[in-house]
Amino acid sequence: MTNKKNEENLLYVIFLAAVAALGGFLFGYDTAVISGTIGSVAAQFSLDDVSTGWYVGCALVGSIAGVAIAGKLSDYFGRKMVLLFSAVLFTSSGIGCMVSGSISDLVLYRIIGGVGIGVASVISPLYISEISVSRFRGTLVSLYQLAITVGFVGAYLVNYAISEHAAHMKEIGNVGGLWGKYMVTETWRGMLGAEAIPALLFFIILFFIPESPRWLVLKSKETSALKTLKRIYGSVKADEQVADLKNLVRSEEKSDWKILFQPGFRVALFIGVSLAILGQFMGVNAVLYYGPSIFQQTGLSEGDSLLYQVIIGLVNFGSTVLAMAVIDKIGRKKLVYYGVSGMIVSLVLIGAYFTLNKTSNVIPPITLLILIMVYIFSCAISICVVIWVLLSEMYPAKVRGLAMSAAGFSLWIGTYLIGQLTPWLMTTLSPAGVFWLFGLMCIPYLYITWKLVPETTGKSLEDIERMWQKK
Repeated sequence: MTNKKNEENLLYVIFLAAVAALGGFLFGYDTAVISGTIGSVAAQFSLDDVSTGWYVGCALVGSIAGVAIAGKLSDYFGRKMVLLFSAVLFTSSGIGCMVSGSISDLVLYRIIGGVGIGVASVISPLYISEISVSRFRGTLVSLYQLAITVGFVGAYLVNYAISEHAAHMKEIGNVGGLWGKYMVTETWRGMLGAEAIPALLFFIILFFIPESPRWLVLKSKETSALKTLKRIYGSVKADEQVADLKNLVRSEEKSDWKILFQPGFRVALFIGVSLAILGQFMGVNAVLYYGPSIFQQTGLSEGDSLLYQVIIGLVNFGSTVLAMAVIDKIGRKKLVYYGVSGMIVSLVLIGAYFTLNKTSNVIPPITLLILIMVYIFSCAISICVVIWVLLSEMYPAKVRGLAMSAAGFSLWIGTYLIGQLTPWLMTTLSPAGVFWLFGLMCIPYLYITWKLVPETTGKSLEDIERMWQKK
């Protein structure tokens, strides 16, 4: 598997992909950990509804800034250096949040963590794509999405463990000292600060991976690129890869953003931006963020609603594992067709559930749980995984970072908007109307995939780039 001269060293590639995917874990942790801290932070700093909303949403502002700068930085400094930068941001955010003395300090460090999220959301899948072998690229890039779901679960477990520890320590009366402050009386500090541990690990382990060989070739550092490519592919194929990329780069006279506005590449840019923002208005983040509130509208207690949300999280994780196993076998487009079709059906039925239960709860809440599980399954095996894979492989090498920043920027704008608009939409349109709106937004997503998105499964990044050039 790893020793023959021209055989792909898959174990090494998996190691590189897993290290980069740690950026996704930190993304998931930083996003989810906030859920366990809202009440205690609001009480300690006497926050009103507006201030509480800003505390929760400020990281998204940082994320938007992060994706705006990540691509340009990575095209200039390299993928590895920018991943190291994101690790520093995550570590600083965790430690800073833990020791914050005011809500202003806390918001500042949450924004810093948000910048780390934005940077990681662009560069982690980009790096994985550029070091992956073609036939397993979809699976390997999907590690990033899987790591995000693991980060969610990790945050929930840390929040629960710290909460239980605090309750136990209060029972025995041991709440003094710094440990008592961070882990007992002000548990939000420990919850937010725990992020620094995996962030520091991420920073250290990044020193054990090489720079992206494709970026090195772009910077005329063929010797360093060949060293990595030979370890992945063997000497003969490594030489072919370097020669292929050099020829491709020489054929592109324009540079930077001008490349993306050539006839073929501007279609790729449109696809990335439109699918990224449309995906947010198909409802997945609304369900993941506001799931407990949605379930409570069926008459469930707060505890049961949280339990249902845990089940949804587990379905999301399991579905992502399944998507990783089949994305390079079924193909990107077929997964979208199957998954989005399932999303449309389940969203229509969820809307019907709320309509039928408008006056009296004639249908039990377990029905809604099943329908949302089907929806999350359909979403997780398709658009949640496919979008990161497509964004990481569709663009020309010279501006891959810039193009991913543009698509990532639109994705985070969509995430911010859906987070802010969902409560208003639930009141204005009713829950049924909101889910039917999400279902309606699936239609242009399917149309764009059908008409414009090429099947990239099994193709090298250079072959995909040539395909756009021909257009």
